[in-house]
Order: sequence, then structure tokens, then C-alpha cells
Amino acid sequence: MDSILLFIGFLFELQITCFIEKKMQNTILKLSDKLPLTCSRAGNCCHGNKVLLNPWELACLAAEKKISAREFRDSYTEWCGVRLLFNGAVGYNGKQACSQYAVGTGCSVHVARPLACRLFPLGRQIQNNETIYMHQGTEFPCLDGCEEVLKLPHISVAEYLTEQQTGNWELAQNAYLEAIQLLADVAFELLLDSKLAESGDKKTLQQWRLMEKETPEQLAERIGQKWLDSLTVPDLTANILKPQLFCEQHVIRLQEQMQASFGNAQTLEELHDAAVLVMALALLLSVGVGAEPELLVNHWIDIAKSNGAQE
Repeated sequence: MDSILLFIGFLFELQITCFIEKKMQNTILKLSDKLPLTCSRAGNCCHGNKVLLNPWELACLAAEKKISAREFRDSYTEWCGVRLLFNGAVGYNGKQACSQYAVGTGCSVHVARPLACRLFPLGRQIQNNETIYMHQGTEFPCLDGCEEVLKLPHISVAEYLTEQQTGNWELAQNAYLEAIQLLADVAFELLLDSKLAESGDKKTLQQWRLMEKETPEQLAERIGQKWLDSLTVPDLTANILKPQLFCEQHVIRLQEQMQASFGNAQTLEELHDAAVLVMALALLLSVGVGAEPELLVNHWIDIAKSNGAQE
């Protein structure tokens, strides 16, 4: 099963944070590149965009708003907690503002804003353990709506990252990428290290294949409310200032819940149900870090088939 170890590198190469569209040409940047990154604070980027969230980011936003993570998820997110809701007042280009945007004052949770907001208009990708920053297209973004940034100080990418205090948010993003790997490993163990694959089972990979096209809401329905709460709103506020510890403790709790739920699974049906559930957890979490479920599922199935599973 050595090929499974290649999965995390594959996922890192897929992961892109921010508002960058993956199918468009991107401009790779050096940390020393100087760009018009001084924000004009017009608030245009707070309208009509897509901001994905990992569980630590959701917890940070809730803490800043002084409500529970569950309440924040249910009131201010869509896709079952993995994307900020944009249902505010209509503004720039006739688009609705982020649910956290206050007209006249700006972001109401600025201190806890997610990595996507901190990086904008840049994107971030990890390849071969190296973090790469980029922006969408060949021309610098923002100029259509915020042409005034050209008159503001140009700063380097490194200076911008420091200014935006991305450090802990990047640590959290990386930690949740690894968490997806751990969940996928559990699903592979349930399929490949049990008698399930040996039995000639085809249902498991067929279900994995179905999940590549499912919406976050459909994935959430698969796992049920109890698992959705465990995945998106773990009660770990004591560790909120330490993103890596938060994620590590989150993974431990998920592992404990999996052990309690199906650690003693013996029948083929029980093993099948567990393998499907865990992959659904991994997929829903992957949406929140910007990975593409379809590519992930195809990769997972290829690994499983190369290790004896059937579709």
C-alpha cells in the first residue's frame, strides 16, 4: 500500500486557497515581487466572492463574533459550514456582500478573517512541500474595481503576507490538508486491510464514485448531523490560539468517534458503510480547503484498484 503515501503530495498540488479560478491561467509570484497590494479599502472584494472555511477558521470567526461555532455555522455559512454566506446588502457590481460586511465600516470580523480574505487577490498552492503564491490571469487583479491601488505604495509579496498576518491561517490550512490524508487512510484501511476488498466488493468504490459529483449538502446528508457537527464545529475553543494543536485535537476526536462507531465492525456491510462514511467526511473537509472532489475521488479509486479493490 505504499502508493497511498503519494496521496498527500497529490492533494497539496490540488489545493488552491483564495478566489482564484483553477481553470484560468495564473501568474506565479516570487516573494520579492512588488505589486500594488496596498488595499484601498473600497470593500469591492467583499461582494460576490466565494470564501471557503476550514473548521479552525469557522471557530475563529465565531469567537470574534462572541457566539458558538454551531451558531455561526448555522447563521452565516452555506454548504454546511465550509463556505461563508454572501447574503448582505447589494453593492459593487450589483453583487451581495459577505454576511460579515457592514456597509460604511467594512468587515465586522476583520481580526478573524479567513485565509482567503487575508491573501486576496493572491492565491496559494503547495507543490513538493513548497508554498507558491500566484494571482489570477496575466494582469494584476483588482484594477477593474479598485484602479486607485496603482497610486498606493507597491509592496512585496513577503511584506504583504506579513502585513496580513497569514502565518497561523496557513498553518491551519496545511494541518487540515494532512487531516484529509488521515481520514482517507482510515477509509483505505477499512476497504483494503479488511476482508472487504478480498470479498470482491464493488459497492464501496461505486459509492465513492457517486460522491465525486455530490454537493456539500448531499455529503452532509450522507454523514448525518452527528458527524457533521463533529467535522465542522468541534468544541475546541480552548486551543483556538494554536491552530496546529486545534487540528491535532480535532483529528483525535474524530478518530475516537470512528473507533467507538465502527472500530469493531466485522460484517462486510458494516465495513462498507464505514468506508463510505469516512470518505464522505474527507470529501466534505476537502471542499473547505479548496480541493476538487472529482479529482480526489478519481485518485482515491485508482489507488484502491491498484491495491486489489474492484469497481
